[in-house]
Amino acid sequence: MWNDTDIPLAVFFTFRCYGTWLHGDERGSIDRHNNAYGSPRIAANSNWRKHNEKLLLHPPVTLDAARRRSVEKAIRELCEKRGWTLLAINIRTNHVHVVICIGAKKSKNALIALKANATRQMREDELWPYEHSPWADKGSKRNLWNENSIWEACNYVNNEQGDKLPDFDWW
Repeated sequence: MWNDTDIPLAVFFTFRCYGTWLHGDERGSIDRHNNAYGSPRIAANSNWRKHNEKLLLHPPVTLDAARRRSVEKAIRELCEKRGWTLLAINIRTNHVHVVICIGAKKSKNALIALKANATRQMREDELWPYEHSPWADKGSKRNLWNENSIWEACNYVNNEQGDKLPDFDWW
């Protein structure tokens, strides 16, 4: 089924923890000049990565088991409060993936709300005592216009992120 309205059926959001994927990284990266769908990633460059590491204002942020639970709780509560349908969620150690039906809400505003509520919840749970945000600027917002694209995004979030992370920390 194709959605022929100007409102996507769902949005696939991804946002990263601060400092965990810098330009020059071996995985490649995307910047504002190379951000069109299907455009190639920027090649690895160790000098550029080292330069960007020096620019960090604080150490990179990772999400341990307690922080992952806190972020998930915040996202689930936000979706319930706003009447959004959460279709898939996967909180990793350095990034968050969610697929959500947000209706006519602007995806930019929804992403801001997701990150803000996750930060607020971590602070309430005494897991984030800092003034600065744990998140990298911006994030990815991919509109999903048909049921197949929703299925693909949910499958990616649920099944293609590697092994399930433990609900405890070993370090």
